[in-house]
Amino acid sequence: MTSSTDTACPNCGGPVAEADLYCEACGTELKPGAAAPSAALDTDTEPTVEIGTASAPDAAPAGPCRSCGGTVGADGYCETCGTKAAKPRDHFEEQPADWVAGVCDRGIRHSRNEDAMALAADAETGSRALLVVCDGVSSSLDSDVASLAAARAARDVLQAGHAQGLGTESSRAGAIAARIKAAADAANDAVLDNTSPDSPNPASCTFVTAVLENGLLVAGNVGDSRAYWFPDDAEPVALTVDDSWAAELIATGISRQEAESGPHAHAITRWLGKDAPDHTPRITTLQVSGPGWLLVCSDGLWNYCSEAAPLADLVRQTAADHGGEPKATASALVDWANAQGGQDNITVALARI
Repeated sequence: MTSSTDTACPNCGGPVAEADLYCEACGTELKPGAAAPSAALDTDTEPTVEIGTASAPDAAPAGPCRSCGGTVGADGYCETCGTKAAKPRDHFEEQPADWVAGVCDRGIRHSRNEDAMALAADAETGSRALLVVCDGVSSSLDSDVASLAAARAARDVLQAGHAQGLGTESSRAGAIAARIKAAADAANDAVLDNTSPDSPNPASCTFVTAVLENGLLVAGNVGDSRAYWFPDDAEPVALTVDDSWAAELIATGISRQEAESGPHAHAITRWLGKDAPDHTPRITTLQVSGPGWLLVCSDGLWNYCSEAAPLADLVRQTAADHGGEPKATASALVDWANAQGGQDNITVALARI
């Protein structure tokens, strides 16, 4: 996945495109002919994989300037305010059905979006939905490409099977759990296929999915991306347990606030990728008996509201403010996370059941 048109900043060596006027990493002005050839992976190029009714971030138009609404010129900069246009990968949305939607955003502090998601759903509300979120680890040049490939590969595996008609709830749950494990395998293979074999820091990412099939909810995760169930009239439920240094500290009795604000708060202990010690997902099963919100998200959201109860209140209030519409609610939650500082990439995927 190298590109002959890739160049490197003459000041810091960061990857730049031929049309760039300034280096995104250090701000150096790029004069014609000043950039040097680079062998780095082209992180602006995404795998062209169809994702059904959801829009692909690599296929979306650049659109107007997100800063002032002005016209973006052929050089990729706003003709009015001079702001560099956002890449389609920086912010994308999916809504495979009226009751399922997600928003994935670069945030404010990061130079690229290493989060990814892939969603699928049947048209009938509450029938069948598949939500996958992967959060790329920032130390690799190609984790943005690998995380998106992983999310899509997992979604495709989950779509291929259906547990309806298998008999008991236990047998259905077992079939879905087996499919989630197969999806994690496919996601791990996708990470390996979309990373440079010569990279000293091979691509890696987290993995979380929630599968709903006619009232049966099964979640699986590797890393610290999370799934929650927020029923309208009952206690909220955290469906996943993080594979992280912070989670291990919490298990020893240290307070969540202290553990999740420490220097290693976001150090994960399991992940997908070449050097992953184990990528078998933890599985949780729950029978859904009433209406509520299913949330699957990256730490870009929960870092600002980690406990299930206050996060449930935030989702419910945000949904009420936006007419209960999933995409508008997901978008508003991303805006809320950015308003808190947007220190990480943010992904919010919701299903209204």
